Amino acid sequence: MKGSTYRRCYCRGEDGRVLGKTCPQLSSRRHGVWAVRQELPARKDGSRRSFSRSGFDQAKPAQDFLDQVRALLALPDGDDTEGQVLVGDLLEGVSKNKNAPLPDLAETRRRLVRGQKLTATMTVADLLDEWLDVKRKSRERTTLNGYESHVRVHLRPHLGHLRLDRLTVGQAQAMFDAIDEQNETIAAENAARREQAARGRWGKGGRPPAKERPRLAEERAKLEAMPPFRKLTGPATKQAIKRTLRTALNYAISREYIRFNPAAHVELGTARRPKGLLWTAERVERWRETGEKPSPVMVWTPAQLGQFLDAAEGDRLYAIFHLIAHHGLRRSEAVGQSWADVSFEAKLIAVSTAITVDGWTPHESTPKTEGSADTVYIDSGTVAVLQAHRLRQLAERDERLERGLPWADTGKVFTTEAGEWLHPETVSETFRRIVAEADLPPINLRDLRHGAAALIKAAGGDLHDAKVKLRHSTITLTSDTYMTLFKEAEEELTERAAAVVPRARKAPESTAAHAPLTQEPEKSVSPRPEPS
Repeated sequence: MKGSTYRRCYCRGEDGRVLGKTCPQLSSRRHGVWAVRQELPARKDGSRRSFSRSGFDQAKPAQDFLDQVRALLALPDGDDTEGQVLVGDLLEGVSKNKNAPLPDLAETRRRLVRGQKLTATMTVADLLDEWLDVKRKSRERTTLNGYESHVRVHLRPHLGHLRLDRLTVGQAQAMFDAIDEQNETIAAENAARREQAARGRWGKGGRPPAKERPRLAEERAKLEAMPPFRKLTGPATKQAIKRTLRTALNYAISREYIRFNPAAHVELGTARRPKGLLWTAERVERWRETGEKPSPVMVWTPAQLGQFLDAAEGDRLYAIFHLIAHHGLRRSEAVGQSWADVSFEAKLIAVSTAITVDGWTPHESTPKTEGSADTVYIDSGTVAVLQAHRLRQLAERDERLERGLPWADTGKVFTTEAGEWLHPETVSETFRRIVAEADLPPINLRDLRHGAAALIKAAGGDLHDAKVKLRHSTITLTSDTYMTLFKEAEEELTERAAAVVPRARKAPESTAAHAPLTQEPEKSVSPRPEPS
């Protein structure tokens, strides 16, 4: 490619124009400065460009600089068009900043060979964009949605402008401190909005009188002008954001962009997993009085579960609730279950597909984790329920075909009346309706899966049995969620076991709990009369 060194000056003529090569003083070696100009590979769109730099006091430094530019241009092979364009992009960026040094030749060669970005000023935002592009080719849509949300809402605004190779633990920590401060602001604004909403509400029943309507309208106008309710970024979400950042930076290490992961050293408060609690009679009574749930994860007792299943038995989705309750399938796994993966003879099902939602659109994917894709043994009662469900589904199909209506042969166990995929939220909505109609203490559909752990305990199983049944990746996950539940069930079983033993006498009073079992009862003594 064409390139040269030349001498130039910035003298201007009487008309104010730069004289350039016509300057009469250029005949003197001491006048003007030396400059370089080098043609660069064309851009991707084919347009031409060049590299230029001036300010050299002698010809030799200018020639040395030009040689360095040509050495960089010679890094890609002659037939490596993409590499030539990348080096051209790099030098074009340097040319635009007259104070920018040339990239190091050895470092540029290393980056080019490894397919890395050639720019030495890669930002955290650049990394996140590249990492997400890679993840879009390999991750599940729901997992990718979480990554993209963390990047869009938190990582890019707080860290995106920083140079990747200069990112520190303190800067990453500062992001989470800023999130905590924002939480305080959101909590205060939410509280203010609730108070304002109360002032604009007529709480005395009926229509407000005419004299009160202007005041209420004014209060409601104030409410409209306030910031909307926003969700706090809780401890579990902050841990997830940290995992996303750590994973992205680990990718940067694998690409040799950096050698240290600052996110691995950020300290956050422990995000404790909600404990599963039984809906005991005392907790149910308290809930009916206050409307408050003792824990985000509540589990029905076997009797309450039986009450729900009795109420659901007439619904066309009864079989899916029975399957989740007894065998702990996730909602996505149950909705995605295929008849081809069900064996009535062997009494097992193979969990191999799941139907999740992206926004509102359902799509098929693999189960949540590698360990989730496994076989699940089912009991005879569940086999009978699924067989009855199959007969009902075939009857629906035959009826539609006889009426000339379409039927989608998806092969799924649970479908719409037309055989199409069952939307996961349809299952949740039906579940909530049946729970309300049965007047049961509230649980979420995913808590029905948790209830399978309670059934395992009631049958004499332990935490390891629950881990296997629920297909958890580690026993720690099972223990964190169900240890309290198992302890409560253990206490109930202990009391029931003790009550099985027949006794000839009544249990001793609590004040005599430590009296010997062979102690004779004291003779009754008449109280001494009070003196008159």
